[in-house]
Amino acid sequence: MRNRSSLLILSAMTLLAAMPATLAAQTPAGVQVYQIDAVHSNVEFKVRHLMSKVTGRFGKVDGTVTLNTQDIAKSSVDVTIAVSSITTNDAKRDGHLMSPDFFDAAKYPTITFKSTSVKEVAKGRLEVTGTFTMRGVSKTLVLPISNLGTAADPWKNVVAGFEGALKLNRQDYGVSYGPGLVGDEVDIDLNVEAKKI
Repeated sequence: MRNRSSLLILSAMTLLAAMPATLAAQTPAGVQVYQIDAVHSNVEFKVRHLMSKVTGRFGKVDGTVTLNTQDIAKSSVDVTIAVSSITTNDAKRDGHLMSPDFFDAAKYPTITFKSTSVKEVAKGRLEVTGTFTMRGVSKTLVLPISNLGTAADPWKNVVAGFEGALKLNRQDYGVSYGPGLVGDEVDIDLNVEAKKI
């Protein structure tokens, strides 16, 4: 009986010792996961209002960027933006933007983007295709993204940077308030800093 117990313990120890190597073998080589730093990331927008343009930003951007350095097509992006983090430097206007006339933040508190494919079109330039959801409407978008590379912060963390720009038609997402007063085309600038985890 004692010999059998010893054999079981030895087998368990051997299995545990092999687990780290097994897990390492299951992790694809060249895969790097970055957590978006909400403090140093934002989504800025600009839209026409009569004869001028209103600018604003979403300050709370969360999510992950998974880079596969050996096969960029296997990379992915998953981003969530808090509608409540919108600011245009005018509290009354911000409140209106969060109302059902615009984003309807109570009903749709987040804007999301989840990639379905990543393509490198030139060195440091990516086309990230995915599902963009705003105000309950989901559409396929292609985001032109510049990969700014990586750097080390003062605490030895590896930090990556990404930026991009695109245009959206607000009518496509059910934001139709103020025709003739508010323009339909919205310019979007993306600024993302992410820390390797």
